[in-house]
Amino acid sequence: MLHTHIALRRRTATLTTLLVSACLLSACATRMDVDPNSGAPQLRAQNRLLLTPDNGGQAITGAALQPGDIILSSTNGINSLGIRVLTVSPVSHAALYLGEDSIAEAVGSGIRVRSTGDFVADESTIVAFRHPGITQAHTDAMRTFAQAQVGKKYNTAGVVLQAPFTLQRQFCELPLVPSLVRDACIRGIAAIQLGASKNDRFFCSQLVLEAYRHAGLPLTNADPRLVSPADLLHMREGDVPSIQIAQALQYVGHLKSPPPLEAEQLAYTAGD
Repeated sequence: MLHTHIALRRRTATLTTLLVSACLLSACATRMDVDPNSGAPQLRAQNRLLLTPDNGGQAITGAALQPGDIILSSTNGINSLGIRVLTVSPVSHAALYLGEDSIAEAVGSGIRVRSTGDFVADESTIVAFRHPGITQAHTDAMRTFAQAQVGKKYNTAGVVLQAPFTLQRQFCELPLVPSLVRDACIRGIAAIQLGASKNDRFFCSQLVLEAYRHAGLPLTNADPRLVSPADLLHMREGDVPSIQIAQALQYVGHLKSPPPLEAEQLAYTAGD
């Protein structure tokens, strides 16, 4: 019994060392949990990989979506690749499902609403998440807010400022940094790097967060300008968010998945 316990502790220590070493290379956030079986401390690292139907996820159609669902996606374009490399994430874009086969999003040309079919056709990877506490009152408010933004200009300045901010914030996300310290560090850097900007322009993830805040269901009390699609991904259940969140998001499924080879390449890149 004692030998088994010692072996378990040694294995846990070895895995922890390997995990910390891997995280140091990519500055991924961590937190200490308690193992539900042994009661021993357990280091949990931010998951940079994307669950897919090939590794335990589920494929869905647009019929499975509900108003208020958060849609995260990526394309095969150079802009998407750049964002994914910079944020070490498999997603580069965020959008909001409004119901009735319509999706609101902020893109370079401005804020727009388009059909789910058109959205799916343009993206290479699409995954949906859901807030477990959302109600019809919330989704009605989100829809009203999103439709009122249609036609407004994109927050280009906010996106440009994201690049240096994303690099600087990695110092806050080093392994073993306590979550409250990490959150305060990221917000402090954001206050310096992002400065003050108008709230009437949005980039993709900023639009999603503002819609939730407007509906009285904020995902976080952090400035929406510091939240990227990667941050939204890490708000999912079982992951380690970089900033403090109000509620973990539930995985709904994949509307579109990358080919197996591409998924393997993304996993390899994220692990480097």
